[in-house]
Amino acid sequence: MKSSQTSSSKLERKTIEKNRRINMKSLCFKLASLVPSHFSKMALSIPDKLEQATEYIKNLQENIEALKKKRDLPVHIVETSKDVTDGMMIGFSLPVIEVRESDSVVEVVLVTELKKNFMLCNVISIIEEEGAQVVNASFSCAADKVFHIIHSQVTSPRVGFESARALERLKELVYRT
Repeated sequence: MKSSQTSSSKLERKTIEKNRRINMKSLCFKLASLVPSHFSKMALSIPDKLEQATEYIKNLQENIEALKKKRDLPVHIVETSKDVTDGMMIGFSLPVIEVRESDSVVEVVLVTELKKNFMLCNVISIIEEEGAQVVNASFSCAADKVFHIIHSQVTSPRVGFESARALERLKELVYRT
């Protein structure tokens, strides 16, 4: 009687272990399917897929931290604008021109003095000429500063967006006026 219990117990453990391995393999494939295909070009073993998923998650975490810092920047600019002395701000001087590009999204941030006369339509024209379509443009005034934020979408991913050239053209426009 003992040998039949032992053999059934071994069979049960084997079945449980087999189900566990099948479940783990399924979970590994599910995790690997969440990693974008452009992240890896070749077929990988399960441990390599897990390593790749780990690297991808770390990369996403770093991107989140960078985006949080960028998100907090405009708040910092508004807070420091209270400390204006003869047109100079603590930490940076005006005008501030930034062109940020991430995948097919382009964000242009301009901080200028209120007395700076340039047309926003000229800024939009430069962005569109460099290969992006403006999706949203907004501005706000604080003290004697004007904050412009323009969100754009790259129109042709093949051609791309020349952010360095756009930045130079924007500097030329803002400093010229």
